[in-house]
Amino acid sequence: MRGKDRAALRAEAHHLDVVVHVGQHGVTPALLQSTDDVLRTRELVKAQVSKGGELSAREAAESMAPALGAEIVQVIGRTFTLYRENPELKRGETPPWRR
Repeated sequence: MRGKDRAALRAEAHHLDVVVHVGQHGVTPALLQSTDDVLRTRELVKAQVSKGGELSAREAAESMAPALGAEIVQVIGRTFTLYRENPELKRGETPPWRR
């Protein structure tokens, strides 16, 4: 992903709500499955790591992204953003994260 593309996705992610929460158990198969479902429908996902967890946001993002085939857009504090393009979604329409 080019820097310009990543910057555009960061700007889009700013307005998103957190939809994935990494809890005290860290990255589990159930968490990966639910995140995969969200990525399939939205493409751009904001996630947050709980305060009591053992993982940092960077560690969680770096373990989840390859497992999901996604790219890390940004990591700030306990929050990170992942992006995975879905070719089945129609191009030229409103992006799925804006709907």
